[in-house]
Amino acid sequence: MTRLSVNINKVALLRNARGSNLPDLVQVAKDCEQFGAQGITVHPRPDERHIRYSDIEPLKSIVTTEFNIEGNPTPDFLKLVLAHRPHQCTLVPDDPQQLTSDHGWDTVKHESFLKNVIAELQEAGIRVSIFCDADAHFIEGAKKTGTDRIELYTGPYAEQFVHQPEKAVAPYTEAARLALELGLGLNAGHDLNLHNLKYFNQEIPDLQEVSIGHALIADALYYGLHNTIQMYLRCLE
Repeated sequence: MTRLSVNINKVALLRNARGSNLPDLVQVAKDCEQFGAQGITVHPRPDERHIRYSDIEPLKSIVTTEFNIEGNPTPDFLKLVLAHRPHQCTLVPDDPQQLTSDHGWDTVKHESFLKNVIAELQEAGIRVSIFCDADAHFIEGAKKTGTDRIELYTGPYAEQFVHQPEKAVAPYTEAARLALELGLGLNAGHDLNLHNLKYFNQEIPDLQEVSIGHALIADALYYGLHNTIQMYLRCLE
């Protein structure tokens, strides 16, 4: 079964809107795990508009499944990750002012940089995944960086799925097969939801983990957090 990691950024965004501790981010992380989530993901950005750097220590101390910190590997980000050593670090090439991640790494252009960062993280015992488009050129480049896994950026899949599901998933199926041939672990994330997740999971060989935040938290407003996590888990059976 593909594992579900819940991204709790939007919970932190709601908390920050009033400057208090409501909702309690640590309690929500505990509840997500109790309700069946197999991991917790956070994506701290430099402006700390949702997850704050100060959130990482208390979260790391209570997460009992898998703790995944994702973000752009700036010096401050790497210092944070190395200080708290999550189970996984997902490297994402987002600009500090970017609203949300919208593309994977050019693993050819940034091969040397990624190699150095990945080696440093792995030396600290942290599994590394890098955000990657469903493009053979970049997946082959990812292999050369030494990364443990890639996380397929699924934004284009979600956009096309509504009208052409078979066409939407085809490049991801090929990307997954290539990753498998190269010995890379496979994660996926971005705009996956209750409508498109089950089909994606069925069509992608050896998908190990999906990271879902925005859609899951939005669904929880209607169905409740416990029910919503169970609904997503059923999509991954």
